[in-house]
Amino acid sequence: MRRVFIYLLALLTAAGLQAEMHQGGMHHGEMHHKGMKHKMMHKMFQTAPMDKVILMQKGDAKPFCPQCGMNLPMFYKTNHVAEVDGKVKQYCSIHCLVEDIVKNHKKLKNIKVVDVTTLKFIPVEKAFYVVGSKVKGTMSMTSKYAFGTKEAAEAFAKEHGGKVTNYQGAYEEATKDFAKDSAMISKKQAMMAKKGEMLYAKKCQPIDVKFDSPAAAKAYIMKNGSCKGLNPKQLQAVGLFLSRR
Repeated sequence: MRRVFIYLLALLTAAGLQAEMHQGGMHHGEMHHKGMKHKMMHKMFQTAPMDKVILMQKGDAKPFCPQCGMNLPMFYKTNHVAEVDGKVKQYCSIHCLVEDIVKNHKKLKNIKVVDVTTLKFIPVEKAFYVVGSKVKGTMSMTSKYAFGTKEAAEAFAKEHGGKVTNYQGAYEEATKDFAKDSAMISKKQAMMAKKGEMLYAKKCQPIDVKFDSPAAAKAYIMKNGSCKGLNPKQLQAVGLFLSRR
């Protein structure tokens, strides 16, 4: 039952958004007609079909980034995974990975990234990143996509721009932009959290649980049916509020 719950939860969130916090909280959109479901699911470059998505972390919050709460299938092509404190964490982007290192002072092991070509995870040491292409990124104004071969990375860069580098180069770029990107994201998330507070008061039962992340709050709401009539964008807003109160 848990496997079915997780799959439906991820599918619902992915299908319900045109872009859940597009570019890491800079734009929002939602689908208004069920007939547009297939089109919307594949409109964003980052999104992968659900049958190709690999969720490696465990628990009810499995479909969400543990840092920002964003939907992992929706931003799958920029996903990273790593072992942290003996557990696997799956991030929506290299920005959130850097955040866990810089802000939370975590030590990450066995870091892997999604190969855009195969949609499978590969060790970052074997990845070729394209940084700064015209294709929009996740949680950053400077996009960063990884490929399993240099030829694939070069072909992508030739078509979309950007420079080919290794993981260290992409990590340094993410670190350089971290403060700027974080400030923009924080501003947008603060606005969403205020809306989340109003939605919580109108549509949710009282929740006494303390949450350490939007992902944990969203998973709790979905599992327990604590809020009624929330669309995925509203769920993200309530999750942000609950994790900050």
